[in-house]
Amino acid sequence: MFIGFFLELKQARLPVSLREYLTLLEAMERGLADYSIDDFYYLSRSCLVKDETNLDKFDRVFAHVFKGLEQPEGESEMREIPADWLKKLAERTLTDEEKALVQSLGGWEKLMETLAQRLREQKGRHQGGSKWIGTAGTSPFGAYGYNPEGIRIGQDGNRNFRAVKVWDKREFKNLDADIELGTRNIKIALRRLRRFARQGAATQLDLPGTIRSTAKKGWLDLEMVPERHNAVKVLLFLDVGGSMDPHIQVCEELFSAARTEFKHLEYFYFHNFIYERLWRDNRRRHSEPTPTWDVLHTYPHDYKAIFVGDASMSPYEIVNEGGSVEHWNDETGLVWIQRVLTVYPKAVWLNPAPAEWWDYTRSTQMIRQIFSDRMFPLTLDGLDQAMRSLSR
Repeated sequence: MFIGFFLELKQARLPVSLREYLTLLEAMERGLADYSIDDFYYLSRSCLVKDETNLDKFDRVFAHVFKGLEQPEGESEMREIPADWLKKLAERTLTDEEKALVQSLGGWEKLMETLAQRLREQKGRHQGGSKWIGTAGTSPFGAYGYNPEGIRIGQDGNRNFRAVKVWDKREFKNLDADIELGTRNIKIALRRLRRFARQGAATQLDLPGTIRSTAKKGWLDLEMVPERHNAVKVLLFLDVGGSMDPHIQVCEELFSAARTEFKHLEYFYFHNFIYERLWRDNRRRHSEPTPTWDVLHTYPHDYKAIFVGDASMSPYEIVNEGGSVEHWNDETGLVWIQRVLTVYPKAVWLNPAPAEWWDYTRSTQMIRQIFSDRMFPLTLDGLDQAMRSLSR
């Protein structure tokens, strides 16, 4: 019955077995999922996924196979309208003319000062207004509304990409390092950064040396040499979440290619900009962060640093204390990025956003200046230019 789903999972290289598929069918026959799409999703996931690292692949295959599937009419009549649907009805959608009439408060300090005042004065919930912390309005504080410069509180995901700070706990996904590339071009571009060396034990047959030695001695004399490895060392810093979500696929392809090409590769995640902490696992970024100081003191200056991000953020996140969109940073992002570039002078910034957009974003212009114009588009030509820059 679900053989197409099973085959799609196999094609996506998930390690699902026939036994697990039969277990799913048996569970369906016993009515464990009935007519609920959500119940079937969790049931099939528990039967077919053995490793949490494959959850993202499973979700993508499930969404592709069962796209557009709806509840039966009789079943939907018995269910209440989800609260999320009702919230969406209250979202504020403004025309361009209406947006032009909404004014920002006029700067970072004024925004934070006004928020503190609202928190002291406000006594209840508000919706649709222009002053209080609420929903579906034009106030700088709240959710599902519009303001050219505000603080997002209690909203799931971006709508207008205007928030300068977000007071929510957001979860990001790790990039998939095992994704199969549709082309080898990214790998070829990265190979400009190769510098081969033979290190370690002699485990590889040296055919020319064996021929010379055998001819000279008159009997078979095998010559071995250490395996050749790319000796270049790379630190990869990956922006994740928010405005980077549309660029996940190209970043995964780059990440997968880099894992293949560079033996000495270390990677860390960040959100929007570099501050006092980074992380290796997005699911544990709050519980197991890596202090940026530890990175600077662990990896020597011969590492080459590659930053990947769209550089699209509030300028406050770069030049203000407390400017981080998610937490209070005691030192500015500018201070931290300068420390990183001092330790790793061979550094580039790869931007997945189209290059023709860069001049329209103030933060992008600032980062280009910080990196001495070593920002390159995340295209094949841009990768080629970045690798040439790092090789100089």
